[in-house]
Amino acid sequence: MKHIVLKSAIAGLLLMGTVSCTDELNISSIDPKTTPNYDDMELLAKQYATLGLTGQIGGAGNQDFGDDEGESGFYRVIFNLQELCSDETAWAWQDNEDMKPLTNIQWTQSSARTYWAYQRLAFDVTLYNSYLSQQAGRTDGEYPHYLAEVRFLRALHYYYYLDLFRKAPFKLEFSMSELPVEKAGTELYKWIDEELTELEGLLAPMGSFNGAENFGRADAGAAYALHARLALNSEIYTNGEIKDYQKAIDYSNLLINGPYELSKASKNGFTGYEQVFMGDNDYNPQAMKEIIFAIRQDGNHTQEHSGSTYLVSSCRGAGMPYSYTDNYWTCNFARRTLIEKFFPTVTDCNIATQEEVKAYLEERGWTSFATEADVIAADEELGGSTASIIAAANDDRAMFYGGVGGTTAEQARSYDIDGSIKNFLNGLSIVKWQNRRSDNTSPSPTIYSDTDIPLFRLAEAYLTRAEAKLRLGQDGALADVNEIRSRAHANTLNAISLDQMPDEWCREFYFEGRRRSDLVRFGLFTSSRYVWPMKGGTAAGTGVDSHFNIYPIPYNDIVGNPNMTQNPGY
Repeated sequence: MKHIVLKSAIAGLLLMGTVSCTDELNISSIDPKTTPNYDDMELLAKQYATLGLTGQIGGAGNQDFGDDEGESGFYRVIFNLQELCSDETAWAWQDNEDMKPLTNIQWTQSSARTYWAYQRLAFDVTLYNSYLSQQAGRTDGEYPHYLAEVRFLRALHYYYYLDLFRKAPFKLEFSMSELPVEKAGTELYKWIDEELTELEGLLAPMGSFNGAENFGRADAGAAYALHARLALNSEIYTNGEIKDYQKAIDYSNLLINGPYELSKASKNGFTGYEQVFMGDNDYNPQAMKEIIFAIRQDGNHTQEHSGSTYLVSSCRGAGMPYSYTDNYWTCNFARRTLIEKFFPTVTDCNIATQEEVKAYLEERGWTSFATEADVIAADEELGGSTASIIAAANDDRAMFYGGVGGTTAEQARSYDIDGSIKNFLNGLSIVKWQNRRSDNTSPSPTIYSDTDIPLFRLAEAYLTRAEAKLRLGQDGALADVNEIRSRAHANTLNAISLDQMPDEWCREFYFEGRRRSDLVRFGLFTSSRYVWPMKGGTAAGTGVDSHFNIYPIPYNDIVGNPNMTQNPGY
């Protein structure tokens, strides 16, 4: 029986060596629904588990590091730094640690949330380095693929360092005696570019893991998808030194002409788009065909508060219909600027207003909506159901809820933040992520989510190719954008310009953990040319200094590792 030897982070972002038995993960391969065999695949499973788990037990207990295990997971720390500071969503509880500076784009080098992301990336990289050092040179069995897959995970983490911080504490060996060195900007970009190029010939062929047996493992398609994303952002990441837009097109071509397909056909009343984000997206063949690489999730065996449980529960409150969860956090809600990507003005999206909710309850002598059937009936009469919003938007992607679920006679949903963020009802609810299955069954239990997280999916290749062609002045962008819009049954466009692309990215990929990156690439994240409520800490929103386009290196690491330097402006 073999062991993983990593536990907690210390100054300099090296990890102390301790023994942690992988059987506690209760996963084999990377499928959380199978029984462990304690073999070489189980060691590989631990590497993938860093994407979806936060410790050795489950939702909470024996965590990898930190005081709040739920805040420490890979996807959640990345998602928060990409979304909670953006025009898409706001976090209701602004008194949570370091939440207000993140919301207002006013963080400092002492930001706790910046540190959590930096620390998670470092922890995972060190785990990968340990595995690669222990298994170096093995050519038996499937080890050439295993080693390449772990190298891909490491490159993925260095990509997020580049995107968020523009530099990384860089190491490729597991060593307790040497501190990581700083690798930044163009140098880090080139390393990731070269590493992915090499890995593309070592990973299993594109589409090898696009079926049920090994779904969620990284094959060459995952490397192509990351390479396309890297290349699209090349000009930003290298401060103008490299413009790899043609490379972004080339990798997108490989994916679009490969084994993947957009999820288009309806099933049991669920649209093709909707099925990609449902609880059976790891065995619904149509959804799986769009997903290039996913973070595996299972409500029984990979219990967490940092993956899709976070995405489902944070957007729901008790009383909302079709929730398929018993875990209501009432945290994230849609900003007005997100709703206006689908409607001319936010008020064109119908909701159940305070006056309507109060009158409806008083007419029946009710103090609240007692059952889900009561809520559904009221939504039919007053409006605000997800189905009615999608119909009004003429776009399958407008997956919002503005009905009576979770409201009272004293408080209903509003369209917008009024001066400050007060609670979960300050905007419409985002119901894009669901624990519901496309066969209309419910997982059991319903505390944790079964929904896998598509970290890369084929739709990205279409929009990447479209944007890169626009940047190079090439033809063909309109067809790619319309392919994505047509899948959502949205009206097709007669023309497309680069200025329209930020909204197209938003409509397709909102609440998927990438919005800040897209806004930075278009020069809109800090600019006064585009604002949203609470940007810069003002009610109407204002521009902020451009140094906020990049997160600071945490003060703890500056002190603990003399090789690291601070980013400008902090």
